[in-house]
Amino acid sequence: MRKKYLMTPGPTPVPSEVLLAQARPMIHHRTPDFEQVVRECVEGLKYVFQTEQSDVLLFACSGTGAMESAVVNCFCAGDKVVVGYNGKFGQRMEQISKTYGLEVTKLEYGWQKVVDPADIAAYLAANPDARGVIVTQSETSSGVLNDVEAIARVVKDYPDCVLIVDSITGIGAVDVQTDAWGLDVVMTGSQKGLMLPPGLAAVSVSPKAWRACERSTLPKFYFDWKKHAKSLEKDTTPFTPAVSLMIGLAESLRLMREEGIENIIARHARLAEATRQGCEALGLELFAPAEGRGNAVTPVWVPEGLDGKKLVSIMKNRHGVTVAGGQDDYAGRIFRVGHLGYFGDFDIITTLAALEMTLVELGYDFEPGSGIKAAEKALIG
Repeated sequence: MRKKYLMTPGPTPVPSEVLLAQARPMIHHRTPDFEQVVRECVEGLKYVFQTEQSDVLLFACSGTGAMESAVVNCFCAGDKVVVGYNGKFGQRMEQISKTYGLEVTKLEYGWQKVVDPADIAAYLAANPDARGVIVTQSETSSGVLNDVEAIARVVKDYPDCVLIVDSITGIGAVDVQTDAWGLDVVMTGSQKGLMLPPGLAAVSVSPKAWRACERSTLPKFYFDWKKHAKSLEKDTTPFTPAVSLMIGLAESLRLMREEGIENIIARHARLAEATRQGCEALGLELFAPAEGRGNAVTPVWVPEGLDGKKLVSIMKNRHGVTVAGGQDDYAGRIFRVGHLGYFGDFDIITTLAALEMTLVELGYDFEPGSGIKAAEKALIG
């Protein structure tokens, strides 16, 4: 028997309290009992999103469903939008936008660069009739953190242009001040910082985004924000919800409020820094640029001459630690250590120990224990 450690950027580990909450006997979703669950989920999500001005809608779907909902509710066919991206999931927003007939300008930066707010400003100056700016805050595939606060300062000068932020791997790991920064649409998924299994997605909708929704003519049925908002007025959902997941969400949000959002963000920053210092002490090179490293996932270059897919396999099958490999062009070239959600100090130490043992087996030359030592130093402070 081998104890298993899930160290991926999604799905992430689920606290026992949340698992037990989901195991409660099933309740009907058109009852006062479930209405109370809905209220707790909405109130908790507003706390985590740091918003009082925006509505928060909840869907039974993956994060991609939340992405699609943002497009179909905010735009009309032919609308001009700009998508700034530096990874797989920013590219997905471009693909969804094109699917629905938007006039898309892409600002593609490569996976090791941050989105430049100055480029967004230049696009809007040349296209003042643009209806949307779409950007990923914390890019799961590359570990790059984009400055959505700075981008929001640019977009706020355009009253008919909404800022849509994919924070699926950001919420619960990095600061996301929806109201204070003026973010119009923010989205996340349950299997990330919310510490749940996959299956739920949440979207915040600002007054500005609601105005965009009023003019939108794109087809929508299940993802119709108006239907969901109308149901939330009665503390219910327009369609059959994921009852057990929502009960679990209420519990995970209770745990998050108990820890405090500032403390959660600080914990993730601390774990990310320990992971980075531990990897660098082994002579490994970090993938994301220094000016844009998020706290949800740490991507690392596989050392020259080593098989990246074998590294991930050995860590999982021999040492019980599952990390993520690279995606698309970086498959086998990088590995990604997730530390988003239900993680603590010893998860990082254990992961680095498994990494060191794997590197020894693969013939990589380094001083065993050096990564663990550096991470401990960072965690002790």
